[in-house]
Amino acid sequence: MRVPRLPRPRSLAGQLFAMQAVLIALVVAGYALFTYVSDQRQADDAAVRQVTAVARSIADAPSVRSAIHTSDPSAALEPYALQVMRDADVDFVTIMNPDGIRWTHPDRRQIGKRFLGRIDPAVHGHTFTETYTGTLGPSVRAVTPVEENGRVIGLVSAGIRVEAISARVQDQVTALLGVAGGTLLLGAVGTYVVNARLRRHTHGMNAAELSRMHDYHQAALHAVREGLLMLDGQYKVALINDGGRELLGVGPEEDAIGRSVADLGLPAPLTGALLSSQPRVDEVHLTATRVLMVNTSPVSGGERRGTVVTLRDVTELQSLMGELDSERGFTQALRSQAHEAANRLHTVVSLIELGRAGEAVAFATAELELAQALTDQVVAAVGEPVLAALLLGKTAQANERGVELVVSPDSRLDDGLFPEGLSARDLVTILGNLIDNAVDAAQGSAGARVSVTLYATDTELVLRVSDTGPGVDPAHAELVFQRGFSTKPAGPGGRGLGLALVRQAVTRHEGTLTVAESDEDGEGGAMFEVRLPLRSAVGDGR
Repeated sequence: MRVPRLPRPRSLAGQLFAMQAVLIALVVAGYALFTYVSDQRQADDAAVRQVTAVARSIADAPSVRSAIHTSDPSAALEPYALQVMRDADVDFVTIMNPDGIRWTHPDRRQIGKRFLGRIDPAVHGHTFTETYTGTLGPSVRAVTPVEENGRVIGLVSAGIRVEAISARVQDQVTALLGVAGGTLLLGAVGTYVVNARLRRHTHGMNAAELSRMHDYHQAALHAVREGLLMLDGQYKVALINDGGRELLGVGPEEDAIGRSVADLGLPAPLTGALLSSQPRVDEVHLTATRVLMVNTSPVSGGERRGTVVTLRDVTELQSLMGELDSERGFTQALRSQAHEAANRLHTVVSLIELGRAGEAVAFATAELELAQALTDQVVAAVGEPVLAALLLGKTAQANERGVELVVSPDSRLDDGLFPEGLSARDLVTILGNLIDNAVDAAQGSAGARVSVTLYATDTELVLRVSDTGPGVDPAHAELVFQRGFSTKPAGPGGRGLGLALVRQAVTRHEGTLTVAESDEDGEGGAMFEVRLPLRSAVGDGR
């Protein structure tokens, strides 16, 4: 059994077209009716004025007075009355005596008979008009006295049939209906053109569908955790969801809407990406507290309509990737050390087989003492276990790359010194990236060396990393902390993120990060120094 399909509701454009067409029809019909009634009234008034003027003109004619005094007034007045009818375009002119007996009439058979209608006001010297049904049918007529020396010697009546008046109005109405029809047709065509454009813009959807789409749009906009930002053709914020406001750190939605991207206070690289006319795919950008993955796509449609921006928070992911890189480095260092340990073990075994047991013991003891000395040095200087492990791992990695990493004798960090707000992960991010950057810079230089100094005062924690590399150009002292800046060739994953992450972590903890020329062995190089406030110490008033 087939279920009958309900007709789809008319689209919004179709509803507006029908409404506008009906409205135009009603306006035109109302105007036509008003004009018809007005024209009818005007035609009646014009007829009254016309017959009154004709009747008064005849009554004032001297020839009419003279003809009335003759023995046969009809003989003189009848031709005159017929001539006036033709010239004045009236349907009848009747001249009669004061008693209402006709001297003239269009129908000669009515001459000598009594006039049909009132004459009393005229007999008393007054001109009046009325609509009366006489021998020629309903007519608008005027009756006026013919006076001589203050005495009424005759009466004159001129009239126009109502049918003739209606015929005049019908001609006007025909023209009016033509204009009204043309107006209605023009309005309908204009309305159709406007609504066809509206139909394209609304994709043929009706009001209920548009309302439902808006509700879905709002629900989806606020349900998506990723940031969504829409910019208009002038790069002003047209729409931003809750996730976008949180990730970008902008104020309430009402404050952000309508503002230019350049006025949002975002970092320069991120602002440049948002203002670019070219699409961006999975670009990493940093704000004061977050690492964002940014994608931009221009809105299609021919002209510049705007840009859609999606934002993903990859702060945790980037941190985990950093830890993964450190673990990968540790693994490679352990693999290398295992290889070296195997070589040393083979050497010890070979010495024993050659009967040189004493030399074998001395060789093995020297290697153990060297490794133990390094461990003792790091552990003695840095009581924080996470940082100690980081330094030991970085030392092994640096050795593999031909760089000596040392912890300066001035270093001293006790375990349990850091407040809860200063997490070990942030310290690993800061120190690990600084060491990696220093090892990259020092690698390949004569006497490649990286020196790490860590100590704490009553109010702050100081982390200092120096290297024997080429140093930092003073002109680039600020640029090195921006995401994407690097003096080294970019690898598969890009460069210039490590120092930017360091600066982000330092800024998050209200610290300072500076770069200066290193005095490491008098060879120049760069020295990066981080100072982080110890809030617990400040709070205790120490």
